Amino acid sequence: MPVEISDCWFSYRKRPVLRGVNYVLPEQRTVLLGPNGAGKSTLLSLAASVRRPQRGTISYRGIESTDREYRRRIAWLPQQVTVMPGLTAREQVAYVGWLKGMSKTAAWAAAAEALSRVELSEKLGEKVTRLSGGQVRRVGVAQALVHDAEVLLLDEPTAGMDPRQRRVFRDTLAALPAEVSVLISTHDVADLAEESEHVTVLHKGKIVYHGDVEGFLAHAPSDVVPGRRAEVAYSVLCGDE
Repeated sequence: MPVEISDCWFSYRKRPVLRGVNYVLPEQRTVLLGPNGAGKSTLLSLAASVRRPQRGTISYRGIESTDREYRRRIAWLPQQVTVMPGLTAREQVAYVGWLKGMSKTAAWAAAAEALSRVELSEKLGEKVTRLSGGQVRRVGVAQALVHDAEVLLLDEPTAGMDPRQRRVFRDTLAALPAEVSVLISTHDVADLAEESEHVTVLHKGKIVYHGDVEGFLAHAPSDVVPGRRAEVAYSVLCGDE
């Protein structure tokens, strides 16, 4: 069983963000939809063990999120990729691999491979501070790939990427082993069918839909044109229709 979130609550300064969330991340690829402020980033950071729930538990295949082994198997791409001053792209990605338990030698080799997968081989020795926003985002994706995690938690992964960079990202996901589970947070439903097999919708701190793509699209009225079904289904689930 992949990541399992049980009765999780989280608040910022007494403002509830997640309210008793129960969620099991399915295998393959899942898109996590929800408006700004719905709690998507908080949910991902909890699943990544970056934050701790104020109530509830999180585990992966029986391993608690407080365990170091849990973090080794999970990779997280936050909305904002931290740029480490003075480090090259390869050094930054290798450092993340080392933090995840890889040896320095293995992390150094894996960093070059991960950057190649996101088409940044020519930037291996470039300082990360000199890269464009889209390139820094791809360095973040490489950081998530470097230690061969079993679960990828990606928060707005294509933000700041141009159309070609988005295609590289999608090709990278498509090339992942089938046993790797991916959860992609976004508020854009445009590429839903291409991105995922499953859909989860988070609204006001609660999951209002969790299932396959067709089940999600079925929430749109039958007379909606095909190109707008995802958009309308999302609006219906979030109470906007």
